[in-house]
Amino acid sequence: MKFLIAGAGAIGGYIGAKLAKAGEDVTLFARGPHLAAMQARGLRVLSPEGDFEVHAKVVGDLNQAGPVDVIVLGVKAHSLTQLAPQVKPLIGETTTVVSTQNGVPWWYFESGERHGLPLERVDPGGVIAQSIDVRRVVASIVYLSTDIPEPGVIRHTDGNRITLGEPDGSRSERVRAIAEALVKSGLRCPVTAHIRSEIWVKLLGNVAFNPISALTRATLVRMVRDPDVAALVRNIMIEVEAVANKLGLELPVSIDQRIAGAGKVGEHKTSMLQDLEAGRPMELEAVVGAVVELGERLNVPMPHTRSVYACTKLLDTIRRR
Repeated sequence: MKFLIAGAGAIGGYIGAKLAKAGEDVTLFARGPHLAAMQARGLRVLSPEGDFEVHAKVVGDLNQAGPVDVIVLGVKAHSLTQLAPQVKPLIGETTTVVSTQNGVPWWYFESGERHGLPLERVDPGGVIAQSIDVRRVVASIVYLSTDIPEPGVIRHTDGNRITLGEPDGSRSERVRAIAEALVKSGLRCPVTAHIRSEIWVKLLGNVAFNPISALTRATLVRMVRDPDVAALVRNIMIEVEAVANKLGLELPVSIDQRIAGAGKVGEHKTSMLQDLEAGRPMELEAVVGAVVELGERLNVPMPHTRSVYACTKLLDTIRRR
């Protein structure tokens, strides 16, 4: 298969590098100094599993990518509205688009019982949905910790799992083929028929821990060990679980298990805190705002989530001035 990594940053670039190292045909799309460095020297990966370097095709213009079998959307959720229209001309009848974004994905209500329930905080004006047909989408949940210490270099510190699933819960040949390629590259890649529920398991933690970490600068273990913050985390998780239940989902992991699991990760900074410290936009709307929006539409009270969301949103506004 021919892969296009549309957004070869920390996550997308790492996935692309692993695939290229395993012999897959990979094109990396990037911008700015990161693009220039990869074109000049290739892409270097620093990892506890072993450092390596790849020299895949690198482009700064998606029109140079050519026909591809799989497009991996490697950008953050808030960047999809700009990327999706550029990707649209590359999507053919047999092209698969893999979403990797945190939060509630734009395609979540493009099918299923609540079809047509658009999330304005995730896809303002429906730009993404108009550009990428949900029938072309394979969902993924990424459990990797990576960053870019300098242009052309990706540092992998933890995690090696990417869960794949069809939005409708079916087990398709295209999902199996993509999973096989990722497994061949050295990643764990289970295929699930319950991708929608598993998205909410990750959301359970992200909605609670990410904005609190941005407000306090605390790592996961510090938040779990602080009794007052841990109580707030629990209350937010109860509200998030109530939204999931209202959507007809029963989460396979309890709140106690989710909190305990976060504590075991240790002195880890959430992706939202990392983005804040690096001066990058935070995935606040897709991760937290979307769940608040759903709570409003489904008449689920979310006082704790809304309070933390409001404070983090103000922090982001002040920072951008």
